[in-house]
Amino acid sequence: MNDMPADMNILITNDDGYTSKGIRTLVEIMRRYGKVTVIAPKTHQSGMSVALTLGSKAIAYKKLGEKDGVSWAYVNGTPASCVKFALDQVLPDRRCDVVVCGINHGANSSVATNYSGTMGAAEEAAINGIPAIGVSLCEYADDADFSSVEKYFPGIFERLMQDWPERFGISYNVNFPPSSIPVKGVRICHQGAGHWTKELDPMEVDEFGFRGGDEGEAFYVMRGEFVDDAPDEDHMADHHAIRDGYVSIVPQTYDRTDYHELARLSGRMDIDF
Repeated sequence: MNDMPADMNILITNDDGYTSKGIRTLVEIMRRYGKVTVIAPKTHQSGMSVALTLGSKAIAYKKLGEKDGVSWAYVNGTPASCVKFALDQVLPDRRCDVVVCGINHGANSSVATNYSGTMGAAEEAAINGIPAIGVSLCEYADDADFSSVEKYFPGIFERLMQDWPERFGISYNVNFPPSSIPVKGVRICHQGAGHWTKELDPMEVDEFGFRGGDEGEAFYVMRGEFVDDAPDEDHMADHHAIRDGYVSIVPQTYDRTDYHELARLSGRMDIDF
């Protein structure tokens, strides 16, 4: 894709739900590029990755009307299910030039990417051969300051769309540093390494207003401590770039094959049964 279409069909979704400030901000950014359709989860769906609402569970869909030329609707399902529903039921002839996911409240960098519902929706679009971009800001508050995304994402979006590769299944993961850190520029990165420890804490019955449960059940809440496994001098790790004040862009693909290991094993595993 060498030229960005002048009037695109744009699908927007997220994992924070259709009422979040992030998705409203993204809509305002994207309206200038064409017809925007919003189909987002009814409720918060973080951590869903590319999970789907499957089986006998019904998927609820509700049109929320049109505002300033933007069509709004929600789906009572995962972010990836929102993309599937949009392509199957809403967009005529599956016509969609790009899927943009976010703006996520909180970074989707390092191994958090593997759990991200935002990037799960982008992966679902990539599986269907549609260009997809996930956008996140390293701020978790409901009223997060998205002004840096408003300022810099249009240029990033235009550049990516004008030079989109022909290879099937590509998406991009774009992360902005918190608004307290001035943006120094953009870095093309790889996904950083890390893991969480001490992830589950016992939960008091009345914590978060929680009540109930069956007799004898114990309850836990996921919190965790992040352990950075990337070398400190690795400034191309996405979470290090964000820490240093850069917008990170990580090219991704739905193909999870480890090609280094594929090459290493080739010819070593000839097993006859």
